[in-house]
Amino acid sequence: MSSNPTRVFVARLLGLDVFDPLGDRLGRLRDAVVLDRGPGDTPQVVGLVVEVPGKKRVFVPMTRVTSIDAGQIICTGLVNLRRFDQRGAEQLVVAELFDRRITLRDGSGEATIEDIAMEKDRSGDWHVSQVFIRRGVGQSRLRGLRRGERLIIDWLDAFHGDSAEPQAATQFVAQHDDLKAADFADALHEMSEKRRIEVASELQDQRLADILQELPDDDQVQILSSLDRERAADVLEEMDPDDAADLLNELPEEQKEELLQLMEPDDAEDVRRLLEYEEDTAGSLMTTVPVILPPEATVAEALAHVRREELTPALASSIFVCRPPLETPTGRYLGVVHIQQLLRFPPPEPLGNIVDTDLEPVGDQATISEVSRILATYNLNSLPIVNSDGRLVGAVTVDDVLDHLLPEDWRAQDITPDSSRGGLNG
Repeated sequence: MSSNPTRVFVARLLGLDVFDPLGDRLGRLRDAVVLDRGPGDTPQVVGLVVEVPGKKRVFVPMTRVTSIDAGQIICTGLVNLRRFDQRGAEQLVVAELFDRRITLRDGSGEATIEDIAMEKDRSGDWHVSQVFIRRGVGQSRLRGLRRGERLIIDWLDAFHGDSAEPQAATQFVAQHDDLKAADFADALHEMSEKRRIEVASELQDQRLADILQELPDDDQVQILSSLDRERAADVLEEMDPDDAADLLNELPEEQKEELLQLMEPDDAEDVRRLLEYEEDTAGSLMTTVPVILPPEATVAEALAHVRREELTPALASSIFVCRPPLETPTGRYLGVVHIQQLLRFPPPEPLGNIVDTDLEPVGDQATISEVSRILATYNLNSLPIVNSDGRLVGAVTVDDVLDHLLPEDWRAQDITPDSSRGGLNG
């Protein structure tokens, strides 16, 4: 690729850093925006979607792009930091055009778009010129292409169909496999309802569960309701029990009970216990699966438990020491061992010798404001929650409290000053 090529394929640009002329990094390229100009013309490329610090996606007009090469994109720096909002006939290349089925004009059948080339003309405007496709069935007269083979054709060599037609999401999922669940959720939230459901259906159950937990309630309900009942129950089983309970509370009673019946009994039991708590109590906010070990367990065993990848940092910060049984509700709660303590003692040391008994557990009927005050007062990441019999029933983490205290639509809120899409100075 030359230092400033006139034709580039979008998939090769994804993830590249975007800089201003002074070399300051603005963010990372996540998508391109094109304007549909009708069946007889090629789409115009109007801008790029760039993920800036704070994991927010903003719009950078192509008129501000001064250079594109294999390692970076340079723009003028006059970028509007308002969250990207798709308009009218605009389409997102990666989110909406990749994986779209097209019909070849030579009459030989259908193909699927895997990449799109955008080209700069003499006037300086960018447009879609070519598509990289994979043949579906049969044999094409275009270069003798057979089923499953790939080639590049001009955009106008195919009928591109209607955006309302069903569409796979294989390419989008593959291109965003490295994204954290919260960032993938942000991209999913910006899509149309149709495309959001198509992408969600392409995800593995565990990945979808992680992403659902990061989405606003309306998006969660929409996606879960679009799945067949068996798969919806499987996804709920993969979610943290407290997040699954919050989602089920948004559903009609009949649908909620049907899904609980389809879940594995042990998973359903954890969720049912959480559903019994009144809103705004510690019990309604807690997770029922913190790290729990007996006093005989060693420092080495505890460190092995908190290394588990699926644990959030807040849950991994504390080990709750209890008498058996070790599933909630446990035997008698004894105390907590903080992760810093594990690092200060030799691996064979029993947890019972270093347990912190000064931190009082909180009752499951305590108010969330009380929980918040204790977390803030003692600078804690998590807090043990017990029932009236002194048995550990769960833990409330600081991220659970923040989610509760923030407005319901905090993920979609834009905290930057409003201005025109063209730029802060334009």
